[in-house]
Amino acid sequence: QVMLLESSSRLGGWLHSTRREDGAVFEHGPRGIRPAGDVGKSTLKMVSELGLENEVLPVTSDNIASKNRFLYVGGKLHKMPSGAVGALRKVPPFSRALISSVARELLVKRGTQEDESVHRFVERRLGKELADVVIDSLCRGVYAGDCRKLSMRSCFPPLFRAERDYGSIVLGMVFGKTEKAAGLDSRLAQKSREEGWAQWSLRQGMQALPEALEDWLRRTGRVEILQETEVQRLERTAGGSAWEIKLQDGSIKADHIISAVPAKALSSVLPPGAGPLSEQLRRITSVTVAVVNLEYEGLILPVEGFGHLVPSSESRGMLGIVYDSVAFPQHDRKDGQSTRLTVMMGGAWFSEVFGNPEEVKEEQLLQTAAQAVRTHLGVDAEPIWSNVSLQKDCIPQYTVGHWECIEKIRQYLRQHSLPLSLVGSSYQGVSVNDVIFSSKRTVERLLGK
Repeated sequence: QVMLLESSSRLGGWLHSTRREDGAVFEHGPRGIRPAGDVGKSTLKMVSELGLENEVLPVTSDNIASKNRFLYVGGKLHKMPSGAVGALRKVPPFSRALISSVARELLVKRGTQEDESVHRFVERRLGKELADVVIDSLCRGVYAGDCRKLSMRSCFPPLFRAERDYGSIVLGMVFGKTEKAAGLDSRLAQKSREEGWAQWSLRQGMQALPEALEDWLRRTGRVEILQETEVQRLERTAGGSAWEIKLQDGSIKADHIISAVPAKALSSVLPPGAGPLSEQLRRITSVTVAVVNLEYEGLILPVEGFGHLVPSSESRGMLGIVYDSVAFPQHDRKDGQSTRLTVMMGGAWFSEVFGNPEEVKEEQLLQTAAQAVRTHLGVDAEPIWSNVSLQKDCIPQYTVGHWECIEKIRQYLRQHSLPLSLVGSSYQGVSVNDVIFSSKRTVERLLGK
């Protein structure tokens, strides 16, 4: 018997879409998923099993949204170099061709630290310019975080392992072999390889994925779903081999708990006897991101591409703008042309720029977002539709030493034989693919394949 406890009125967490009657779809969380690697194949297999194959909206690698990505530096948009030819030429905002940094990397000595910041790693191996501009922007786009604090080992493990195993990230990427898990292939994954998908979404938005999962779970008859049910605290039963889950209006006994809530939330409900575990969980912090969806009449973009990122040296609070209508025009309204954009703000700099998330006004966030569109893209028009979503504590921050924290948590669970499994974005990857893959592996360890 499986019981799912959800504190809110809806399932799906950060996967949240608004669907208007005129056909427009707006994402307030993740808006596209990469099909690459085992984690990508795992998600595509789930999509197939849920009967969503015909709902998939692929973006191929030759699509302009895949080829064109921009940085906003020095008050201007700059297209990121792509392909071999792009790497050979010097293009603004860089002072030299990217190939020179790659060539330099082959001569840099292997690092000796157990972990270091993403910025320090990239500066050491590829130079300060790439660290300050490209990697700074990338970490803001993926983690909404500060690359000077984020962990290289935990945020970009393939690159960290490449240096450790081969003495160079270039050699590691060329000669390194990645073990592929068995049983993850599907017709959809095969199609993604044949057609060269770079990312994909769903016709009704990313929220369609948890909705299909919920429908499947209810139809099995083996899962009881309790919504608007918040866990107050967890207590061990007398024998210590099970749990008593305390709710507002009663309690539930469970042989095993799989926690998918943020680490900080779990730490607040653990029993007093689990103090060392709670302490490690509290070390895993998260940041708040303001997601502002904007719609404009007509085609208003001066460039076409996926969007642009903004390094922290350019603007602390403005993370980037996604050109949603370019990647997924199928989500535009059906009656006439419009342009959908999403402005991302805050992250590790939220309180510094906007103040307390509990007190910030939506109007302030909307005005800041609209002004960024005017300044960055030269758009004089006012948006015809907008939505402000304040996603509090939405992206965990894997800071330097995160791997040690995770190891101490695992060690505690083993030593105390706790019937508790930890999944979700707080531990081993923040993407949709990562949390699905790690959750599958957790269940396989409990029940077998």
